[in-house]
Amino acid sequence: MSPTRTFIAKLKEMVGQEVTIKGWVDIRRDHGKLIFIDLRDASGKVQMIALPSHAEAHKLAGTVRPEWVISVSGKVNQRPEKLVNKNEPNGEVELEILSIEVLNEALTPPIDVRSDGKEIGEEARLKYRYLDLRRPRLQKNIRNRHKIIKYIRDFLDKEGFVEIETPNLTKSTPEGSRDFIVPSRISQGKFYALPQSPQQYKQLLMAAGMEKYFQIARCFRDEDTRGDRQPEFTQLDLEMSFVEREEVMALNERLLIDIVKTLYPNKRIQTLPFPRLTYKEAMEKYGSDKPDIRTDKNDPDLLAFEWVIDFPFFEKDDKGGWTFTHNPFSRPQNEHMERLLKKEDISGILTTQYDVVLNGNEIGGGSIRNHQPEALRKVFEIMGHKAEDIERNFGHMLTAFAHGTPPHGGIAWGLDRFVTLLENEPNIREVIAFAKTGDGRDLMMDAPSEVAPEQLLELGIKIAKEK
Repeated sequence: MSPTRTFIAKLKEMVGQEVTIKGWVDIRRDHGKLIFIDLRDASGKVQMIALPSHAEAHKLAGTVRPEWVISVSGKVNQRPEKLVNKNEPNGEVELEILSIEVLNEALTPPIDVRSDGKEIGEEARLKYRYLDLRRPRLQKNIRNRHKIIKYIRDFLDKEGFVEIETPNLTKSTPEGSRDFIVPSRISQGKFYALPQSPQQYKQLLMAAGMEKYFQIARCFRDEDTRGDRQPEFTQLDLEMSFVEREEVMALNERLLIDIVKTLYPNKRIQTLPFPRLTYKEAMEKYGSDKPDIRTDKNDPDLLAFEWVIDFPFFEKDDKGGWTFTHNPFSRPQNEHMERLLKKEDISGILTTQYDVVLNGNEIGGGSIRNHQPEALRKVFEIMGHKAEDIERNFGHMLTAFAHGTPPHGGIAWGLDRFVTLLENEPNIREVIAFAKTGDGRDLMMDAPSEVAPEQLLELGIKIAKEK
């Protein structure tokens, strides 16, 4: 039976005791008679020393190399005061090596995993992501992301929300971005779509009487190359029944404030409660609907949140027709409902949309929804959809709303963007465990890739050859 493993972070509490630790060789320094090895695990790092008096361990210590995985038994000693490293959590102790077991050797790493990684080309980092993730900066990012998500779950659970998973194989509908489509083998010639968001499902959950729903949701959008976008990303998605705009905004503002104060106490929120700007004010004053209102843009720990409200419901598309500015399922403000139903003064219709902005980045957006089928139908008519198209694409929603759906509203946060800003990172790829390039390639898995002809045959698909 192998000895019980001790995590490195616990060593400073175990001076004088013999322990077994396991992890990766961070660095080895050979001074002849004395060999020093820094070993790290998920909890931290410690300096170890191999002495000639422990001959077998000393000999093996001379053979290990960076990134080898080893198990070490040894005695935890207090360092002499003049050798204490105050910059390290375990800088007051070191482990006197009594024995070493090599659990796995490692090739020479193609990238340095001990630096912050910013000096390394991103393509190399993404190709060897399992190595890249070993670096302390990314370990911190991913672990803090977990803490944020856990905090959200605990907060919403206490508020009476239910976490509900919604399907990843769904129907392709015109919601704005291009869908990823998935061919059906059983129903050849027909396709599923991966969800751009759980928008329709969360509204159907309100029709189902769930009243308070949330999900840490994976979303998929087949968009053209855009620097800081990923083809798949994560949202905090939530919806509430029997609410007005103010209630949804208040709950989300409280959650955002609590996350910062609890998990990032070193950061300062510029203004509480969050300031509010109408879309018109934001555009006239800042020329942007997501302005950066920080009073000191050189302060990395200053967080300037604001709400932007009173958006136009519709805008002209590049063909001269009408399209929605945010979401076709939004409800107009009450005083503008008659305009919508009559399809009059379309440019003047304001929606109940609310966006939350942080340091010039939109991190969330939502609205009160159209819960009455006729109002939703008018939205699609204004956008030029024919009756048969509306029925084919959204008939399930219209039917559901005709069966006693309550008023409801919600929001979705861009979780990747929010974590990026809290961690002072330059892009979302630094807070996503297995990120893709800006043009959607997974360099580590070599995806997208070709598939076997037999797979295509099963699906009834032929690849058209370029002429």
